[in-house]
Amino acid sequence: MQATRYYQPYFLEDRTGRLSGSEFVDIHERVRLAYRCTRRDARGTQYCIFELSSPRDDAYTRPVIALEFGPNNELGTITFGGAYTGLDMYLPKVTPGGTTRHRTFTGQNGQRYKWSYRTHEDHEWTCVDNADNVVAFYNLKIPGEPPYPNSSGCMLTVEELYGDMSCEFLATCLLMRHIVTYGIQ
Repeated sequence: MQATRYYQPYFLEDRTGRLSGSEFVDIHERVRLAYRCTRRDARGTQYCIFELSSPRDDAYTRPVIALEFGPNNELGTITFGGAYTGLDMYLPKVTPGGTTRHRTFTGQNGQRYKWSYRTHEDHEWTCVDNADNVVAFYNLKIPGEPPYPNSSGCMLTVEELYGDMSCEFLATCLLMRHIVTYGIQ
């Protein structure tokens, strides 16, 4: 059975806007993702992304992606389905020695993507494919906007054709925000 197409991007409301944990819920209720701290100790911190909209029995207990950070918020590893990669290898700078706010990664679909900071109007973060087509972006709440119940006003938008990449775009967007927040070079 084929999923219903809305011909609209996934608009994932960031419930808290914080890097310490949040839920990202599509305004049309097609996708629901949770970003939770699952470990914090002397070795560092682990955050996991859960696909709560999945019909799997273990959707609330088995993460789709795990992100590990060292004791001083340094980059650790990313884990997909048991296989892990160092975050500095997974999400390197676009050019060695270049700005930390432009990074690239190879998605689980084998395609290359690039995140950049404030390169498109109204986008805090923008992700493009190899042809420079925008596939996802994160925007902040507009200054002066009224508060929203259960929402920070921030949103991750994922183009509908890339909906199956939502978890990976969320993980890499959170990594980009983490890198800038903690001044990681």
